[in-house]
Amino acid sequence: MTLLKRYVLRLFISLKYITANVVDRNYGRIVATSSTVEHSVKQSLECGRTCNAKAAAIVGEVLAMRLKVEGLDQGQGNGIHVNVNKEVEKKGFKNRTKVWAIVNGLKSNGVKLILDDNENDISCPNFH
Repeated sequence: MTLLKRYVLRLFISLKYITANVVDRNYGRIVATSSTVEHSVKQSLECGRTCNAKAAAIVGEVLAMRLKVEGLDQGQGNGIHVNVNKEVEKKGFKNRTKVWAIVNGLKSNGVKLILDDNENDISCPNFH
């Protein structure tokens, strides 16, 4: 059985770290990941003890590059689904700029994202 929303973006945000995963729901595995925990990403940041929207944007850009290497930047034609409202509710409203920074980082690097948000619209800041 194939799912309509095969590839889904999942975010994990704590006070110190940001991790973004793209999950293949057909096989239940992570196909690409990026995190501020990684040594190569951490070196390029000036976070100190907390990660900000700039760090989130870098995580989005690194994830986009990894998706392109895997050939999944278009989600095999169906795109990569993300429910921004759900992610913001899960992470708390104060992390909304980090969530949008990751989404914009992916979009600006050519990843095809499908926003699965409901009519309850949370304003999308532009980080270009």
